[in-house]
Amino acid sequence: MNATADELAGVVDLFGGLTRDELERALEEVAFRADGGSVDEDLEETIEGALESFALVCYELPTAEERALLVVGPTAFPTVPEHATDLPHILDLEPRRLDREALGEQAHERFVRAVDDALADGDDDRLADLLDVSYDLEAWAPIDCTTDRERLDGGLE
Repeated sequence: MNATADELAGVVDLFGGLTRDELERALEEVAFRADGGSVDEDLEETIEGALESFALVCYELPTAEERALLVVGPTAFPTVPEHATDLPHILDLEPRRLDREALGEQAHERFVRAVDDALADGDDDRLADLLDVSYDLEAWAPIDCTTDRERLDGGLE
């Protein structure tokens, strides 16, 4: 199974958030149910690409007993892959409720780091992508990216 970032987001959206291990297990189940196949060996690269594009964001839970969750990010168009609708029953995971404000703050911090990196690298393509992401991020979470956009615009001039 070759999952796209939007399909990863679709699987994650079924639960509200998944750890990386849970996401891998869910995708293995989908691949098996689809055709008895397995998950593409580039899954880690696909997850990293989804995080870089903000299709997925990492949410560090405030409690020590749970790890970070991957959640649907502001640029995703979640698409539930065929054979995935029964995953909540198969994996027996309860839907997770997230603190949207804390999630927005963490995503914004990650966004600022991405802006810093793109500015330091002088990567105009990444700066332009992040400018678009800034609008998606504001619509997705209760944050203000005005200062970040000014920095991005300055880097693009």
